[in-house]
Amino acid sequence: MNALIAAGKTVALDKDGYLLDLQDWSPAVANALAARESMELSEAHWEILRLLRDFYAEFQLSPATRPLIKYAAAKLGADKGNSLRLNLLFKGTPAKLAAKLAGLPKPTNCL
Repeated sequence: MNALIAAGKTVALDKDGYLLDLQDWSPAVANALAARESMELSEAHWEILRLLRDFYAEFQLSPATRPLIKYAAAKLGADKGNSLRLNLLFKGTPAKLAAKLAGLPKPTNCL
């Protein structure tokens, strides 16, 4: 089993590093997942992670890159919701990496 330890708790992950139980997510888990990706989360990252969690709560799915960009632009403005910014924040794979850090399932149409 792939696992992560965050805030003294062991969290089960799938083979791609996504949470097996979405209820295990917490800010500490997000930080631990980010550390595995050699990242430190800034407020800009957290803004997108909160947005993704809101999207998931509303639609019950993790968005692919285009819907993520469109949703971010609608909610945060074009200066924050654009592909260049999201690609820079999330290493060129914004939908997959941001969903992982937000504790959400891998977007279904992402390889």
